Amino acid sequence: MVIKVGCCGFPIKRREYAAHLRVVEVQQTFYQPPQPATALRWRQEMPQEFEFCLKAWQLITHNARSPTYRRLRRPLSRDEQEQAGSFRNTPLVRQAWEATRKIALALRASLIVFQCPASFAPTPENLANLRNFFGTTAKEDFLFAWEPRGDWPRSLVTDLCQELGLIPAVDPFATLPDPGHLAYFRLHGKGGYRYSYRDADFAELAEFLAGYQEAYVLFNNLTMWNDARRFAAFIRGDSAAKIIVA
Repeated sequence: MVIKVGCCGFPIKRREYAAHLRVVEVQQTFYQPPQPATALRWRQEMPQEFEFCLKAWQLITHNARSPTYRRLRRPLSRDEQEQAGSFRNTPLVRQAWEATRKIALALRASLIVFQCPASFAPTPENLANLRNFFGTTAKEDFLFAWEPRGDWPRSLVTDLCQELGLIPAVDPFATLPDPGHLAYFRLHGKGGYRYSYRDADFAELAEFLAGYQEAYVLFNNLTMWNDARRFAAFIRGDSAAKIIVA
């Protein structure tokens, strides 16, 4: 199997990061996407084999009441606020997808993560919006990963991912992953962002990964830089495992 280890965001300078890890999940695109020219410069700075994933812009997934909207460069108008989030079929959501798509193309990204807030509950309206968005949005060469939060029955998430061709994005220490050929793990810290992972956690994480052909393991905690490098070394040191760490 191939395990791709990295961080959610760049905790250090990009070029130094690329000397140690070969994949990153860009976070800036969630809050306020950069210009495509900026994303293209990032791509050109990195080695050819370096892999970008990114989070879709929050205007697609989060409604305008989300505190994350404070990081927008321009406040939304009242009309835009009513159009934002929840995968609604609105001009604003479509524009947000096109902005996300352009950045993904500039980065030559492999995967786009759609992270939803806990307020995005499995209501009939939200399910219809979800199906419409992913049913009408061309994946092109991208993989789509979906991370619901809140009270979503696991069986429903599994069924929707299979129906819509999505990869479940999970923290395996909080939600047991479903079997499959590809895993996308986002590690938010056991009990909170300040948690530092231990070797015992790495051993458990390796067990979660068993059976997958390919897996992304992205750390999203305070000590992500150290934890990601330590986990990569931990996996490489498992002489019994037939694993390639990318």
